Amino acid sequence: MAKVISARKAQGRATGYHVTNAGRAVALSLAVAMGAGVATIPEIAYAQSYVFNAVSIEGNRRVEPGTILSYAGIARGDRVSAAQLNDAYQRILGSGLFETVEIIPQGSRLVIRVVEYPTINRIAFEGNKRIKDEDLAQIVQSQSRRVFSPRVAEADAQAVSKAYEVQGRLAARVSPKVIRRSDNRVDLVFEVFEGGVAEVERIGFVGNGQYSDRRLRRVLDTKQAGLLRAVIRKDTFIEDRVEFDKQLLRDFYSSRGYVDFRITGINAELSQERDGYFVTFNVEEGQQFKVGEVSVTSDLSEVDADLFASKIRLKRGKVYSPALVENEIARLEKLAVNEGLNFVRVEPRVSRNDRDLTLDIEFQLVRGERIFIERIDIEGNTTTLDRVIRRQFEVVEGDPFNPRAIRESAERIRALGFFNKADVDAREGSSPQQVVIDVDVEEKPTGSISLGGSYSTANGIGITFGFSEKNFLGRGQAFSFKISNAAESQQYGLRFAEPGLFGRDLALGFQLGYSETDNLNADYDTVTGIFQPFLEFPVAEQARLQLRYSLDYGHIRNATDVGGIVIAEAAEGERYDSSVGYTYIFDSLARGLDPNTRYRFEFGQDFAGLGGDTTFIRTNAKAIAQTRIMNEEVTLRATLEGGALSYTQGDSRVTDRFLVGPDIMRGFTYGGIGPREVGGGVDDALGGNLYAVARFEAEFPLGLPEEYGISGGLFYDVGSVWGLSDSTKNKATESVVSTGFDARHVIGFSIFWDSAFGPLRLNFSEPLVKRKYDEVQNFNLTISSQF
Repeated sequence: MAKVISARKAQGRATGYHVTNAGRAVALSLAVAMGAGVATIPEIAYAQSYVFNAVSIEGNRRVEPGTILSYAGIARGDRVSAAQLNDAYQRILGSGLFETVEIIPQGSRLVIRVVEYPTINRIAFEGNKRIKDEDLAQIVQSQSRRVFSPRVAEADAQAVSKAYEVQGRLAARVSPKVIRRSDNRVDLVFEVFEGGVAEVERIGFVGNGQYSDRRLRRVLDTKQAGLLRAVIRKDTFIEDRVEFDKQLLRDFYSSRGYVDFRITGINAELSQERDGYFVTFNVEEGQQFKVGEVSVTSDLSEVDADLFASKIRLKRGKVYSPALVENEIARLEKLAVNEGLNFVRVEPRVSRNDRDLTLDIEFQLVRGERIFIERIDIEGNTTTLDRVIRRQFEVVEGDPFNPRAIRESAERIRALGFFNKADVDAREGSSPQQVVIDVDVEEKPTGSISLGGSYSTANGIGITFGFSEKNFLGRGQAFSFKISNAAESQQYGLRFAEPGLFGRDLALGFQLGYSETDNLNADYDTVTGIFQPFLEFPVAEQARLQLRYSLDYGHIRNATDVGGIVIAEAAEGERYDSSVGYTYIFDSLARGLDPNTRYRFEFGQDFAGLGGDTTFIRTNAKAIAQTRIMNEEVTLRATLEGGALSYTQGDSRVTDRFLVGPDIMRGFTYGGIGPREVGGGVDDALGGNLYAVARFEAEFPLGLPEEYGISGGLFYDVGSVWGLSDSTKNKATESVVSTGFDARHVIGFSIFWDSAFGPLRLNFSEPLVKRKYDEVQNFNLTISSQF
């Protein structure tokens, strides 16, 4: 009697596949005809042996007999034992090609009977809403028109579950099901139960003494679940994000001199409902160190160490930060290149002084390896042109290789905002003295379209359409236009800028603007237009200069109907102003030296008289300083702003003068302070040729849970708008008021809300000093901006 050689599962003969998903057995619901492999315990002694002169393969339709024989490993005429037959069975079954396998010795003939796994007719996903079908299809390995494998289906279910875990949906379940079709085909369906997200209910810290939990939570990318948890997804618990948070904490403390800072552990406890995490960071802050002695040394004969030492900006007593050291190294290495000293590298040596908590820093100039850049390879940019990425490098093929310069180039590429990912690596080239720079990017959308509506009592119902593109045609150019059409106001704007003219940090662009107002609530209507080409470039490490030409068109209409004498006299005829100008901008943030202090200065002038109808000089200046105190819980900010307008030919009109609004001085409406023409039913804001405003404010927490994103502030503004030319005042001497400098004072309270619609600011103000005809505004809502 023939003996069947096979292996038996502990559960005996089954009627369907079993696939494990996240530790659970999930039946695949196959028909009985697709049962598991035949399993019988051999009844013969393993000492028995066989010799086969023929091997017969039965049941195979797609798999070639030779393939099955290669898995079996049994040659004709060889003597094999029962154990070897069992091994052959395991190898054939382990190939993953067959649903069942039988090995039947029949005298000198061996019969191998198989039932092939079905082919997959199609793959479908059911129950998924958060992840699209096409995205899930890229995750699974099972594919249509390929052989179905329970092991692969099991791995696919786990991969889909992992994709939901990344989104914080730890309760997600994925069940693979098969539906029998004709011709030994099946449909593979993944039934998905997405579940809810596991939110971060609370983030706490243990061991922090210098900075409060509230301040440290602002450092992290992960946020606590708050009122807007349905919109803000940064409160979802994701392990990779927590790892990133650890690095953010290290950077935060190290940039503030805490060189011994350590994270000793992170506890993430899942609630019983599996829908919330309680995350606790255990930290050791250590002591804060400051910069001690700073020196430059060199053993190279051609290097003048004193020259390099004179360029050091890092001073003793400053709080130590690795960023400060990196900035000095970059500055010194650039100086070496400018001096013709290639392959000179700067190595910092830090000596610790525990007694006075200082770090002595010695910048040693050494000879680096003679390695050159062979080429720069760029991959992944399907839209962005290679030259847009290449111009972020200050080196080209054949230049000496400087790892620090390559890292800075990588940061500039990421700062473009064109890519989800930008990896820059160096590898050995055709020789040990050559390196190849590999740039691998992943592009992201850079354009936006906006469509909105508005209503105001001044302008009626309006529709606004806008388009902007930061990477126009993949050339790195900025292009935008905006159309706003209301019942009583129409505005059109177009702007274009090329930021890398001739492959350099040189921006060239222009802007066009046209607007008309036909406002029933004003005493006059206006038509204005502007054409302004500009050129912008760096003039220092932290400073830039913009040069521009402006052609302005202005026309005041219908002023004689209801307007005052001053505006009516100025409204006669159209006027063109032709001017050239510049703006100088200095920003300490350009090098990110101090995380707690920042200052910015702007100064610009426009000179009219190159053609046009007028000759004037317009001057604008602004200075801003900001610092954080009380362990960075409170932000102090001071702003000084002013402008002057001086005419030598022609006279200023209301559309030319400075009209201050709540964005410059809170507590008053637009044009609410300064010279006015009043009396006889007329109340016209004229604006002034001069203005000056000082703003002082403090921003601080209100004690509310920080997940609400709400903080408070106090402010104090003082300023004035004044000055009219003698010819303007003479037109209506008796009816023009507030022409001289007269400071107004305002105090107020602000509420800052980091909402899902953007950072909002609500200002509640009360003028302490005002004048009779000033127009007060006690509340306004604005988009909060950071300078």
